[in-house]
This record gives sequence, C-alpha cells and structure tokens, in this order.
Amino acid sequence: MINFIKKLRNKFKKHNIDGYVIPKNDDYFTEYSKINRLKIISNFSGSAGIAVILKNKNYLFTDGRYTIQSQLESGKNFKIYGFEKLLNCNLFKNLTLGIDPKLFTNTQIKKYFLKNNKIKPINKNLVDEIKKQKNNLGIPFFSLNKNIVGESVSSKINKISKYLKKNKSDYIFISAPENVAWILNIRGNDVPNSPIPNSRLIISKFNKCKKIIKDKVIKKNQFLDINEFPKKILKLKGKNFIVDNKY
Repeated sequence: MINFIKKLRNKFKKHNIDGYVIPKNDDYFTEYSKINRLKIISNFSGSAGIAVILKNKNYLFTDGRYTIQSQLESGKNFKIYGFEKLLNCNLFKNLTLGIDPKLFTNTQIKKYFLKNNKIKPINKNLVDEIKKQKNNLGIPFFSLNKNIVGESVSSKINKISKYLKKNKSDYIFISAPENVAWILNIRGNDVPNSPIPNSRLIISKFNKCKKIIKDKVIKKNQFLDINEFPKKILKLKGKNFIVDNKY
C-alpha cells in the first residue's frame, strides 16, 4: 500500500495537482465492483469510502458501519473521518485535486470539493496506471421469464414511453445497472455479490425496442461500446433528455 501511495504521489507533478481522490465505486456507481481501486491505495475493504491522497497527508472517508474496520485496515497511514466531513470539506484548502471524472457525479464534486478547493479531471485513472486490475467479463447476461419477475419488458417500456410523452421529453438515459436489469428483466455476473449486468440504456418516447423484444435477440450491431456514447447522443433526434443527477 505504501509503495502504491508513493507511486501515485510521483504523478502529481506531471498532472500539476496537489492531491488525488479515489472513490470505492466504479464508473457504474456500484458499491460492489470487481475493480477496487480504493483497497489498492488504502487497504480498506469496506463497500463505501473515498480516499484523498495529498503530498504529505492521506485521508479516508467512510460511514459508521466501518468505524472499527477502517481503523484496523487503514489507520496507520490515513486520517479517518465520517462522510459528513466531506461536505464542503475544509480539512484541506486551496488545493487542486485530480479526479477520474467517470467516477464522480457533478453533484458530488460541488457538494464535497468546490467550496474550498479546485478539481482537475484526469481522463486516465492514475491508480490503474500504478496497478492494472483484470476485469474478466466472460459470462454473458441472461433473461428472466415474465412468470418469475411479474411484468414483461414491453409493459415496462410502454410505461416509460408514456411517461416521456407526458413530460414532453424525447429520451430517458438510464445509467444505473440495477435499473437496466429491472427494465429489461436481465441479470448478469459483472459484479461480486449481486447478479447485475453492467450496462446503460437509452429509451425513446417512440418505443423503438418492440422488434428487439419480439425477436428475443439483441444483435451485435445493436450493442454500443460505452466510449461511443457521446457520439451516439449527438446523432439522436430530439432535444429533451431525462437523466438522474445522482448517477
């Protein structure tokens, strides 16, 4: 752990930052993820936490469930506080903190850091550069029968389409994998301890999913790599999107 912290600090000068922020969540904002950058940098193995590595201090923020565990696992090298201390954090001031922008919402950044510090987005995750983790995705997701889940996919999507029309919106972007799993009645093996498939979904008010549902097959060209998402958004016709700012 100490060696990883030292390697991380060695990158500060290159990126012109005073510190780096590492959350527990991955870019799907799930607590339980196969990629655990927080444990690499802090040795903390709990399901919720955020580490802040500065040039000469380390901070770990977590909740009341992990008061004893965080001290045992990380107390020698980190100052440990509850999440409430992150709100408009004043434990350190006038610093430029690097973050991986895929791992934070705009709301989190404003709430935690912008009152007393500055944020610098760094697209390449610095912890991944120190220690690359394998994320084996060899098991495909699978569908659940309507008799098991109680409502068909088409019924759920029809309700969403009606909601969009009622609210004069063209699309809804569903970014939480658990919500995608519920809407499409699918499950997967992308995260430990939960049968959730890491995925995101765009639904149109025109309900263009009917053929996919009828055929019960999603063709290769109907999948979209997440890195292509910004380009896809720009090509969609319509002006109004509904999004959940918590994700």
